[in-house]
Amino acid sequence: MAEPVISKPGVSTKTNWSVLLGAAFIMATSAIGPGFLTQTTVFTEKFQANFAFAILASVIIDIGAQLNVWRIIAISRMRGQDVANKVFPGLGHFVAFLIVMGGLAFNIGNIGGTGMALNVLFGMTEQTGAIISCLIAIAIFASKEAGAAMDTVAKVLGGLMILLTTYVMFISNPPVADAVVKSVFPDNYGMLMLPMITLVGGTVGGYITFAGGHRLLDAGIVGQENLKEVNKSAITGIVVTGIMRTILFLAALGVVAGGAVLAKSNPPASVFQHAAGQMGYKFFGIVLWAAAITSVVGCAYTSVSFLRSTFKVIDKYNSYFIMLFILFSTLVFVILGRPVTILVIAGSLNGLILPVTLGVMLLAAYNTKIVGEYKHPLWLLVFGILAVLISVYAGATSLQGIAALWK
Repeated sequence: MAEPVISKPGVSTKTNWSVLLGAAFIMATSAIGPGFLTQTTVFTEKFQANFAFAILASVIIDIGAQLNVWRIIAISRMRGQDVANKVFPGLGHFVAFLIVMGGLAFNIGNIGGTGMALNVLFGMTEQTGAIISCLIAIAIFASKEAGAAMDTVAKVLGGLMILLTTYVMFISNPPVADAVVKSVFPDNYGMLMLPMITLVGGTVGGYITFAGGHRLLDAGIVGQENLKEVNKSAITGIVVTGIMRTILFLAALGVVAGGAVLAKSNPPASVFQHAAGQMGYKFFGIVLWAAAITSVVGCAYTSVSFLRSTFKVIDKYNSYFIMLFILFSTLVFVILGRPVTILVIAGSLNGLILPVTLGVMLLAAYNTKIVGEYKHPLWLLVFGILAVLISVYAGATSLQGIAALWK
């Protein structure tokens, strides 16, 4: 097991805030990938203003889930898999296996998203675009200050995504008042349960909720004395994700409320194009590339972090193994394309990860061998149990994806 991380003395407030904001954006941009863009647009077209309720409810649940995970990582000074092994020996290895396999499959899709984006922007083939993006992602981790470089890329590209999508949102002229009302009083609460559950899994499922928590751990921002900063970073990450989903939702809502029919082949691109013409289509290419490349970086970093405790060589040469993870994902995409069967299985397994990992964190929160004298707030336990129940349902639903492969 890896040695507990010790808080780093003498770190300036400015540096701390940069890392805290970086961790928040790493988590947020890990969640905001190509699938996030498509999912949000498709749900908006189907449920229109009512979808606002699913977004608001999911953000509240996401905050509860993420605070539970990040606080226990900070208090225990251990990565998620090590906490799981402390709760139940061997469980951490199982969780690590699920997250790494799921992360690898999803990274193939993320790399594919970068290729699609550069095809939109410059007309190059998706394979060429994927290779160029792979080299850019590898360059980030080849830097001597890989952590700082990752933080900067996440913040800059995350901000760019939000700005461009906000521009498209204003042009599309959405019925904001209707969306605000429906965020609390939708036409039918029942029909929004499945999209709400889907959003929770897509925002804090799999490796995503650990992305920022592990980044803070590596930076030494741990311990009860840093809980206030950890809380702030965790909530910021979910809020950034919620802002991006909300402005994309409003942009799509303005387009569909105006009578436009979105292209089935690429719904989010259709939103940008309907709202702002050819320039909007190019903006979509930028947003897609930013979403995909930051997801590649966040996914690779977090997936490999789950192996560092088990394999000393990976802990010693962490950056090299992250680069290898990105390179392997790219090679699979370039040679095989998108292996549908692997992606379906990985997606289904990913749905099972959140109830396991969050459940483990809730057990760890009351284990004095892990958290010492720390007292976990009751309201966080309640939120955590709610998120576990929701994610169990989502995980059970996701198993249908595996079952369908054997029919």
